[in-house]
Amino acid sequence: MIVVTGATGNVGRALVRMLTDAGVPVTAVARHITDADMPPGVRATAADLAEPAGLRVAFDGAEALFLLVAGDDPHGILEVAKTAGVRKVVLLSSQGAGTRPKAYRHPLLFEAAVRESGLDWTVLRSGGMDTNALAWAESIRTRREAAAPFGDVGLPFIDPADVAAVAAAVLREDAHAGATYTLTGPAPTTPRERATAIAAALGEPVRFTEQTREEAHTLMARFMPLPVVEGTLAILGGPTEEEQRVSPDAERVLGRAAGTFAVWAERNAAAFR
Repeated sequence: MIVVTGATGNVGRALVRMLTDAGVPVTAVARHITDADMPPGVRATAADLAEPAGLRVAFDGAEALFLLVAGDDPHGILEVAKTAGVRKVVLLSSQGAGTRPKAYRHPLLFEAAVRESGLDWTVLRSGGMDTNALAWAESIRTRREAAAPFGDVGLPFIDPADVAAVAAAVLREDAHAGATYTLTGPAPTTPRERATAIAAALGEPVRFTEQTREEAHTLMARFMPLPVVEGTLAILGGPTEEEQRVSPDAERVLGRAAGTFAVWAERNAAAFR
């Protein structure tokens, strides 16, 4: 049995579906999850990674764990997992943990805890995800407008479904122990290009407005810690060569290229209608 934390999120929900379709027993964990949120046959358990003691029931009988960076006690989470019989942990971290360690200290703490856990481990460092474009959903639905800073700076964003597919493979296969994979899409795209791709999926024009860095900072600081805001804006506005580079890791694990942003936009066009 595999435990998937963050099971109602963009990656977790897709991962639960993939594992279930493959006939793998799954326990889906999220703070406010119910059975109605998951496919039939999936055990849904409401628990909070910020409270490791409350994870004992969720982890009981599991062999593998898909872990998000959440809460402040990764060692506590992993001790509960080991006690429950978990032998493998796959951590969803951030590419910024490698490229901007001062800004991404929280993921680095989780990575260190996983490596020190005594469990078989794999770290997935995801780049920016295509679902970041859902921040435009309301403005595109109501005004056919998308706004973002650094409109012509390209980054190889990845479809969360591809992150989930990599996680599903790593959780089920034995060849990935001790590996750290960087996950990106197949090509850099700019915010302006992503708005154009959504417009093509809708069959209607979408106006792109470029924000200033200050405008973006103010909006992001409403829901993100300030160090993460600074790190994110640094990547968006002045990415390093590594951050702009397409990583081969997703294709190596999946045996196929990761999907393009345009394909993601077509599949999710209803969110912007």
